Amino acid sequence: MILSLLSAIFLILLFPRFNLVWLAPFALAPILIACAREASWKRRFVNGWAAGFVFWFGVCYWIQFVLEVHGGMGRWGGWATFVLFAVLKGLHMAVFALAAGILVRPAAQPRFIGRAIPAVAALWTGLERTHGPLGFTWLQLGNAGIGMSVPMRLAPILGVYGLSFVFAMMGCAIALVILRRPRAELAWLLVLPLLFLLPAMPARQRGDRHALLVQPNIDTEADWTQASFAHLERDMAILSHAPGHHIIIWPEAPAPFYPSDASFRAYIENIARGEQSYFLFGGVAYNAAGAPLNSAFLFDPSGEMIGRYDKINLVPFGEFVPRVFGWVNRITKEAGDFAPGSRIVEFPVSGHKLGAFICYESAFPDLVREFAKGGAQVLVNLSNDGYFGHSSAREQHLELVRMRAAENRRWIVRATNDGITAVIDPAGRVAFRAPPYQEISADVSYRYVQEQTPYTRYGDWFAWGCLIVAAVLLAVNKRE
Repeated sequence: MILSLLSAIFLILLFPRFNLVWLAPFALAPILIACAREASWKRRFVNGWAAGFVFWFGVCYWIQFVLEVHGGMGRWGGWATFVLFAVLKGLHMAVFALAAGILVRPAAQPRFIGRAIPAVAALWTGLERTHGPLGFTWLQLGNAGIGMSVPMRLAPILGVYGLSFVFAMMGCAIALVILRRPRAELAWLLVLPLLFLLPAMPARQRGDRHALLVQPNIDTEADWTQASFAHLERDMAILSHAPGHHIIIWPEAPAPFYPSDASFRAYIENIARGEQSYFLFGGVAYNAAGAPLNSAFLFDPSGEMIGRYDKINLVPFGEFVPRVFGWVNRITKEAGDFAPGSRIVEFPVSGHKLGAFICYESAFPDLVREFAKGGAQVLVNLSNDGYFGHSSAREQHLELVRMRAAENRRWIVRATNDGITAVIDPAGRVAFRAPPYQEISADVSYRYVQEQTPYTRYGDWFAWGCLIVAAVLLAVNKRE
């Protein structure tokens, strides 16, 4: 079990707050050594489960704070719910360890060249793709490569899962070396130099369009009165006044922004007309059944609303409560669960198209690419990371957004309530970053990009294919 837990620790150290990204090729080696040495599938499962628990506990520790402070559960209620969350998420690593033990055993390898390296990499990558559909996704192994110029060449082709595959291959190779397996089994690594033949990431460029990003630094636990909301409106109007911007962008914010309210609608229309700018902001809409929607609204310079996008992937505990956690209090002050949106929207902006995804949706590569696939030439991320407190979740969230930019070769303009407000270029580099926890507005630049990457066009075929290949190899090995 010690080796399995060592892999969990390595995986934690890859991401913010530690950022020891050089560990990425080594992270899976310890657990694979343990799996190869352990004949009992039950022990492998338990060891993997323990490692998965430690990983999710260590990376997403901030969830406890969110549940305690913003979910109203108190310290012990927050800890109990968070521990159960980590226990359930740990099952992914348990399945990986159980199956990896089958794929790395010597008897499962062909006579001349082993298949452990591609088989294990496919298993890891395929299982990563299942996190979102099974309830919660966050950081993939490949996210550790966001600053690595050569592995990042895979991002526009295979998405983050291509990088996960490469790091899993390397981890398996290291495990095989330590296990003193035949050198022929390492021959699969000969494909890695081909990464140098892939197109390099785009060079740095200056933007040619200007946006005004408003970071209002609103208290996430504020109790709104008519007076306090009027004061907020005055502040937001002042922050939004800077002539000459193509678009003004407000974040997702913990304030009662309801465009269905006539007075607030008039207030928004006046800002758009007064600044003669497109105006994008986060607010609350309602569907036909009266359920609230977390939405992004776009108004044109004449004050007319020209589009609305309703968030599709909602935050567990924040915008809906999973059934297994039915006792959990809700973070948001909305009455009842938010309803998910049902369609991707590309907003028309002066002959171009803009796609706006909201907060947690940045963790879903396949969703974000749909905006670019539909024609969005720039992407906007509206977020309220104030619920994270001062934890490393903010940096983790930014890392996700950076990978989405690189996968789709799009500029991403990111407006947040209290940080990290930023602009990301098409290579995933941070071109602008505002200071957090301040009430500010910032003049930023970006470009519209028309070309689509292979990942934008074809999506997660590679990750799903990895899952199928791993299942087939497991079946073959079982018969052998």
